[in-house]
Amino acid sequence: MKVDKLTEPDLSSRIINKSPVHYGWVILVVGTIGLIMSSPGQTYSFSIFIEQFINDLGMSRSLVSTLYAAGTVIGSLALPFIGRAIDRRGNRMMVVLISLGFGLVCIGMGMVQNAWMLLLGIIFMRMLGQSSTVIVSLNVINQWWVRRRGFVLGISTFASAILGPGLFPNLINWLIPQIGWRGAYFVLGAMVLGIMLPIGYLFFRERPERYRLLPDAGLVNLIDPKQPDIPAEQNWTRAEAIRTAAFWLITLSIASSAMLNTGLTFHIVSIFADNGLSANLAAAIFVPMSLTTALVSIPGGWLTDRINIKYMLAFGLLLQAITILVSTSIGSSFLAIAYGIVFGISSGTMRVVSSVVYANYFGRAHLGAISGLTSTIASFASGLGPLIYGVGRDMAGSYWPALLISALYPATMVVLVLLMKRPQK
Repeated sequence: MKVDKLTEPDLSSRIINKSPVHYGWVILVVGTIGLIMSSPGQTYSFSIFIEQFINDLGMSRSLVSTLYAAGTVIGSLALPFIGRAIDRRGNRMMVVLISLGFGLVCIGMGMVQNAWMLLLGIIFMRMLGQSSTVIVSLNVINQWWVRRRGFVLGISTFASAILGPGLFPNLINWLIPQIGWRGAYFVLGAMVLGIMLPIGYLFFRERPERYRLLPDAGLVNLIDPKQPDIPAEQNWTRAEAIRTAAFWLITLSIASSAMLNTGLTFHIVSIFADNGLSANLAAAIFVPMSLTTALVSIPGGWLTDRINIKYMLAFGLLLQAITILVSTSIGSSFLAIAYGIVFGISSGTMRVVSSVVYANYFGRAHLGAISGLTSTIASFASGLGPLIYGVGRDMAGSYWPALLISALYPATMVVLVLLMKRPQK
């Protein structure tokens, strides 16, 4: 007989029982560490190695870009199975397996000798680092927080936005002159195995109800303290969720952000050059962009707990369309900084919304399976982004036709999302 996900037998945990604070706070910390430790598989880390691949392996920039896009798309195909395994096997077991695989793949990247080996490495780096580590880390936080989900994930997004893009590219940039790019990958692998693997094994746990605890750190309703502050949840299976219009509108909106933001980031130096701006200024834009992404996360998360989340989604999409349009005419340092700020607000809003929206709309019971599918779509889209702008520039001799056409995507989604209704069983 099949056991319902929300009526499974109770579990016990010595670490939870001995925790000096409600274990939901511990989950918030270790889940955030998981998001940060996905960094070796993210675009902002990979971009630091591109010149090394070109110079040391004798590859062209076009070949490296194509391998990156292909590896991202192929790696994304496994995510529905990984998401379903998280639901079946649990957060703790899966984070151990994912971290072990991710760490070994990082070490393997230091042994790459040719294009085929690089493609294989990218496939597993993107599958296990950029996607699976993020899925299981967000899943465990979403399981322990319900009513205050947006606020705590805003905190998590803030920390991961500061310590991920802020720490790892600089660390890699420092390591490469010291020990070479291959040694840098060995260090990254050792960090994943030495930090994420033990943290996942020791501290990741399943839903709080399995341990006879309440979500939201056990905080009770301030109006009536006798009533637990637990909102009613509708739990949808993946098959049920994909039959709703809301699922596809949300997923296509997040795919828009993944595809177009990745494309803009990948080609940002070239886009700035077409506007008569230097590569140094393009690199410097990541500072206000990252800071704005982080700063918008906490108030953005707080808002998702208090207003209809579709308005936050529409706001992020609108800013994305504006960012793309501004990309066609960045004529000064002032506009470049403004561009980075608007880009950061859009990215921060979309990151917070994508972290909470599926759990809010479709419940916690089958969140892994749902997140696995949506991550596949988003990863597939992010792999296409650099190709769309790259091919567009080669065909037209300029980015602006591709930029103008691509801005229609988020602009259209703004209208559709505002018309969206929350699904009801």
